[in-house]
Amino acid sequence: MSFVELPERAHSTAATATYPKRSPGVYWLLLVVAIVAEVAATTTLKSTEGFTRLWPSVFVITCYEISFILLTLCVKRIAVGILYAVWSGVGVALVTLVAWLWLRQSLDVAGMAGVGLIIGGVVVIHFFSKTTSA
Repeated sequence: MSFVELPERAHSTAATATYPKRSPGVYWLLLVVAIVAEVAATTTLKSTEGFTRLWPSVFVITCYEISFILLTLCVKRIAVGILYAVWSGVGVALVTLVAWLWLRQSLDVAGMAGVGLIIGGVVVIHFFSKTTSA
């Protein structure tokens, strides 16, 4: 047995298990939840005060964990490049809008145009790209 080979008994059924076939819409829904969790975490970061406040820190870490777990599920059916583009693009747009509306941070015309371009790019990827499935 060489260094790379594994004995037969080491091959578990979990490693070769097939996942149930789900509608592609389920993975897009999971992506939406991942984005919402990421936006919640990012917009709460300031209240952690450098992770010195316990409960805001727990909330932020939990939301980021949920987001990344859901991303790992989504990558089974959505191409990683498309997945990341949508996750990061929509996340940036939503964090910017939440900061503007809720946290009262200023947003000038250039900022609004940039958010509009990000949203436009996500729409193009979602509705016109043929490379959305993994």
